[in-house]
Amino acid sequence: MTVTRTILFSILFLAFASGAYVLSSGYFRSEEVTRAEGRLSLYHSTVVAELDRFSHLTFVLARDPFVIETASGGPTAPLDGRLASFANQSGLDAIYLMDFEGLTISASNAGSASSFVGQNYSFRPYFQEALEGGQGRFYGIGATTGLPGYFIADSVVSDLGEALGVIAIKIDLTRLENSWREGGEQVLLTNADGVVLLASNPDWRYRTLTPLDADQRAAIAETRQFPGQPLDPLDWREGQGDSAIIAGMEVIHLATDDLPHGWQLHYFASTDPVTTRSWLATVLAVVIAGGVVLVFLMRRTAQTQAALTALEAEEAELRRAYDLLAVEIEDRRAAERRLSRTRDELARASRLAALGQLAASVTHELGQPITAMRNHLAAAEIGGSDRALPQLTGLVERMEGITRQLKFFANPGEDALKPVDLGHAMREALKLVAPNVEALQINLVEEIEPAPVTVQGNALRIEQVMVNLLRNAIDAMEDSTPRDLTVRVGSGAGTGWFEVADRGHGLGQSSLPELQEPFVTSRESGQGMGLGLAISAGIVKEHHGAMTARNRAGGGAVFRVEIPLADTAKEAAE
Repeated sequence: MTVTRTILFSILFLAFASGAYVLSSGYFRSEEVTRAEGRLSLYHSTVVAELDRFSHLTFVLARDPFVIETASGGPTAPLDGRLASFANQSGLDAIYLMDFEGLTISASNAGSASSFVGQNYSFRPYFQEALEGGQGRFYGIGATTGLPGYFIADSVVSDLGEALGVIAIKIDLTRLENSWREGGEQVLLTNADGVVLLASNPDWRYRTLTPLDADQRAAIAETRQFPGQPLDPLDWREGQGDSAIIAGMEVIHLATDDLPHGWQLHYFASTDPVTTRSWLATVLAVVIAGGVVLVFLMRRTAQTQAALTALEAEEAELRRAYDLLAVEIEDRRAAERRLSRTRDELARASRLAALGQLAASVTHELGQPITAMRNHLAAAEIGGSDRALPQLTGLVERMEGITRQLKFFANPGEDALKPVDLGHAMREALKLVAPNVEALQINLVEEIEPAPVTVQGNALRIEQVMVNLLRNAIDAMEDSTPRDLTVRVGSGAGTGWFEVADRGHGLGQSSLPELQEPFVTSRESGQGMGLGLAISAGIVKEHHGAMTARNRAGGGAVFRVEIPLADTAKEAAE
């Protein structure tokens, strides 16, 4: 019996420890992923800023009288000094002028051992693109210096519009590598072919994420982009989800591909902190559980000892009252069984109530896009056209977003907040209710501020609030005339706001807090569940905003939502 209890206890102990480790590992990994997303966003911004920092310089230099004079055949010495001064002041590697055949005639490094003067760069794509009238951009290893750089070029034209040559600058991006390395980060930047341009680990540079085919290698060789580099594949492979295996070690992997030229920025985070913190949390949980069990056993032992002492003192009386005590014990056991059953029934009732609320919320939130899909399908069947397919695709994506949010209904988390343009969100919301507006022949007036009204929030949930208010306004005017619907979007005093005004029955005697109560609705049975304003109020509160409502002069109601602007929200957070 003792051996069986020991085995059972060991199994329970292992199950508890394993469960604690799995739960803590998932939690700490999500924290690491969130941190990695923030770091990736920061490095993405620095790369974009570095690429665009001098984008205007070649345009300005191409119109410089000294540059035009030298390109027209004038002396090069004055321009050499001028370009050298510009390069030193701006921290550029080099500034150089080429004639229309690609021969360098003036450079900031003229007279140095690695001077560009006399070198022909007509084979470089940036020269060809600039000569064709565009701004040429290119990253590669310098054909003269052997050092990598980012090249930007613009054509130099005469007053008559004749192409005289090309002015180019070379930017050293290795400072990005140094900042990554000094921060102890694992970051790499690849071009459209998957070749690593910059990396915190020097051994990764000029490796490829995937093997290059013959055409890719031929194009690279033609432009002499990476001379002397074997371009071997990097020792890595993508894992499931946000993981990857690099150099035989599992890491968290995140990437962004919204960079110029089809470049990608990859960020790798070690899983060692996750493992360490998970083990610490597991040990702490085991220690706490052991302490609880120990306290329980000690209390039980003390209670048992006290009971034994009392039994010894009352042994004579217990013998006389044995029969009565047996009946009392049985009654208590029956009461305990009834209490246990009652607790189970209460727990089941609580779960059913939560399930009912979740089902009601899902029904309400999916009802809007499903109605819009039904309208688009009806229009497509009548018109015999497939123009409704893009709208249906957008509605399906919206329904997927809603279900992703609602599956965490019982334990909601805070989605990552991003800049959202209220004007764009309102236009998207109006697309969803457009069939209802057309069906009721509603006169829609849009007063949307032309400049972006940017707030910090979740675009889908803000659109959800807008759609709820628009649907309520449309439903309120179903039996009313005139049917005027006015939407306004603007900003002021550090907040962005939008209003939905109708000519319906108005608020009546109800206040906004009353209308926000779940399952409170003025519609007929079967026409709504009274969750729209309750859900909308919760979303607005998540965005640190406020919603107000008032009766409209001349009949109807006006609902207004205010959300802090993105800059205001950022300052408050800091």
